[in-house]
Amino acid sequence: MQLRDHIESPCGLRYVFEQLELQSGYTRRWMLDMPMMRTGEEIAQSYATLRQFVDFIGRVDTPYINTLQFRLQGLKDIRTTIKNLENKAVLDDIELFEVKHLAILAVDVAERLKAHEMDDAVKVPDLNEVITILDPDGLKMATFYVYDSYCQELRDLRAQMRQHPDKQEDLLLECAEIEEGVRRDLSQKLFGFAKALHEAQIALARIDMYLAKALQIKQLGLCFPTIAEGDVTHYEAMFHPQVKDALEMRKRAFQPVTLTFGQKPTLITGANMGGKTVVLKTLTLCQYLFQYGFGIPAQSADIAVKDEIFFCIGDEQSIEKGLSSFAAEMKNIDAVIKASRENRKIVALIDEPARTTNPTEGTALVSALVKVLRGDNVSLVMTTHYDIEPTDARCLRVKGFENGTMNYELVEVQDGEVPHEALNIAESLGIDSQWISEAREILTRANSIPLEKERRTLR
Repeated sequence: MQLRDHIESPCGLRYVFEQLELQSGYTRRWMLDMPMMRTGEEIAQSYATLRQFVDFIGRVDTPYINTLQFRLQGLKDIRTTIKNLENKAVLDDIELFEVKHLAILAVDVAERLKAHEMDDAVKVPDLNEVITILDPDGLKMATFYVYDSYCQELRDLRAQMRQHPDKQEDLLLECAEIEEGVRRDLSQKLFGFAKALHEAQIALARIDMYLAKALQIKQLGLCFPTIAEGDVTHYEAMFHPQVKDALEMRKRAFQPVTLTFGQKPTLITGANMGGKTVVLKTLTLCQYLFQYGFGIPAQSADIAVKDEIFFCIGDEQSIEKGLSSFAAEMKNIDAVIKASRENRKIVALIDEPARTTNPTEGTALVSALVKVLRGDNVSLVMTTHYDIEPTDARCLRVKGFENGTMNYELVEVQDGEVPHEALNIAESLGIDSQWISEAREILTRANSIPLEKERRTLR
């Protein structure tokens, strides 16, 4: 799976991706084609390089970084031209210009990094010889023309054209033949550089990406994660960048969440508007960011590497497939179960499953799901508002209302304990007081009925 396959996840991955200060459209496309990393070694190497870039931007002045980014804006996608070189095709003037431009850019960026001992962070192939081939006059200008200096005969013919305008038509044909010969000769000299040009283009994209990621870490207050040795993941003061930004625009603060999960199923309960879904979105986002080598939105993070990430959330009605919300949700969760039986390490983040069916069957489905996904290779975090059967799962709930405000801290609770705060939340929103009052009376009567039955039994 590639980044483009996950970018539209409702966890907010696109938001973080769009916050990157990428300088080249090619870098953007190249990143979207990146496969998700699935080994600790690969992830560790990616973060080691990113740390070098964070240190780099910390020790050089802002104008230097801005200049480097400006140069990277010149990175273009010339994969077709490089492919033509690999196929031993004769390049035209535009293609020869693209090769020259890339070579000059690669040499320039490599020299700027080397000046600050960053040349080992991302290896850029040496393309000075390509520049020599395409820049016979040594002007180091990112333009291309079949220069007179390529061929004395061409120089003489062009001189004759200037001296004898009346003979231009015949001389132009001769010039065109010679120019084509020059292009053929230049292309042959460049055939052997196709691989180096391809590697240089990717190296420049990597530099653009690492610079953008490093700046994002500084701007958003992200952290470098450690790679968990086992299956347990821990976040200290985790936050969701998109939600945090939205709250700050309204002069409100995001309350970070600390959470450990992975050894056994984790259930999170709490009233609507209690932040449960945001927790799941943030966990999903962090897992993707980790396995694509981004900074992590937390004070600290120790994250387990997974083969697959499953995020099942909300109303997943599929008009195209003719599925109802419930049917679509069941299909998605069934895919999680199937994956769990294929001996792959997965993280499953499921938001209030079976919420659209009746409470009796919903409770049964959720209770059974916890049992089915209770495997060594599955890290399950699930939110629910059902009072499910007691399990050996770890149960957490959103702390809830305290002194008239919502506390989103997660605290340990007994199996299946679900808080009842819907009326308090509605009241805090300024909802019609008569409606709330009538609801409280009905709730009070409902709660007193079992008690009265118990008293009669005792008599």
